[in-house]
Amino acid sequence: MDLQLKNKTALVTGSSRGLGYAVALALALEGCKVAINGRDQAKVSAAAAKITAESGTQVLGLAGDVSDALVPEHLVNEAARLLGGLDILVTNAGGPPSGTFESFDEATWQKAIDLSLMSHVRLIKAALPYLKQSNSASVLTVTSYSVKQPIPNLVLSNSIRAATVGLTKSLALELGAAGIRFNSILPGWTETERVTELMSFRAKQNGSTVEAEIAKQSLDSPLRRMGRPEEFANAAVFLVSPAASYITGVMLTVDGGMYKGTL
Repeated sequence: MDLQLKNKTALVTGSSRGLGYAVALALALEGCKVAINGRDQAKVSAAAAKITAESGTQVLGLAGDVSDALVPEHLVNEAARLLGGLDILVTNAGGPPSGTFESFDEATWQKAIDLSLMSHVRLIKAALPYLKQSNSASVLTVTSYSVKQPIPNLVLSNSIRAATVGLTKSLALELGAAGIRFNSILPGWTETERVTELMSFRAKQNGSTVEAEIAKQSLDSPLRRMGRPEEFANAAVFLVSPAASYITGVMLTVDGGMYKGTL
């Protein structure tokens, strides 16, 4: 299938590693012009160079912390300027810390809100003028299957990512007439650096090893394994592509069947 992504323009945030990196690589392999983002300029530049070498498509690296209120608008404007417009926006950010409800103070909650909700709000708001000029505008928010099935010790993520799903669905309804599609992917446990960090937290709590915790968590999937970043990216790239032109307002779990509900 031709996803019709050649020469489309995309900004993928939180993409110097993990799921964001996998999406940026997959887009570049389809011939899409991509700008990636991360907090550390050296790491972003290295990731951009690696994707460029693998895909043969020039990828731009833009540094900035999307939880900072001033950064999202700058990132969007710079990406649009360098790419010559913006057709696709993938809003992704690292998750908030692990812990129980009683372990977090209000300041930590506010930081998590800025990271896991307001970064999406600010990026989308800044991107709208460019997306309205595109004939194939698409936004993908990256959330978590925890919005349907809360994950132990991730109360911040469980709570705040649910608001981003509400935002995504609302914007799909509100801005569909402007020709902009909004979808979200709710990934399950996937083999990324972030997941290794979470498994390290569990291992310390349980007096076990990272490998043991990964094996235990993998049993939640009928496939008996965690996902691979490229499996997430395949779904993401399809959803943002013109090939998915009649799909909007979808909250897609890419979790290997870890979510046990029917809705």
